[in-house]
Amino acid sequence: MNKIISILNCDKNYGIGKRNGLLFKLPGDMGFFRLSTTGHVVAMGENTLLSFPRQKPLPNRKNIVLSNDPTHEYEGCVNVHDFPSFVALLKKESEDDTVFVIGGASIYNQTLPYVDEVWLNKVDADGQAEVFFNRIDENPDFELIRQGDPMNDNGYTTRLCVYRNKNKR
Repeated sequence: MNKIISILNCDKNYGIGKRNGLLFKLPGDMGFFRLSTTGHVVAMGENTLLSFPRQKPLPNRKNIVLSNDPTHEYEGCVNVHDFPSFVALLKKESEDDTVFVIGGASIYNQTLPYVDEVWLNKVDADGQAEVFFNRIDENPDFELIRQGDPMNDNGYTTRLCVYRNKNKR
């Protein structure tokens, strides 16, 4: 069975972004993201797609984009226009492939009940975030199942934590 996995990094306050961008430049984390998601399905909200270079889908992946505006159709993407259809498609896609939820904050938080795992790379710094992820360590539906050793990534101490959803919908 394949999984639905949220993959992201956060600062020490669970901050994940500001001004529709990332908080830190983390080449190691970006490499891990690329290696993990290439060849699989990535699912995101419209603002995440628009934050990419040239506002184009990620190469070598099936890109699913949720836009609440039915007139927004993005080339090279599977376009979905309501949340129930988005979740249904993630579940269907996960029958044949691993699906990675890649943002943004609203999508991460809304899809949390439906994911099998969360791969959260914690950065020991304050990124002055404007948007935040769920405080997963305080969420009774999730348990920490793996924790990596601290790593240095571009001057920041990071640690990959993997959480399992005990009550997936």
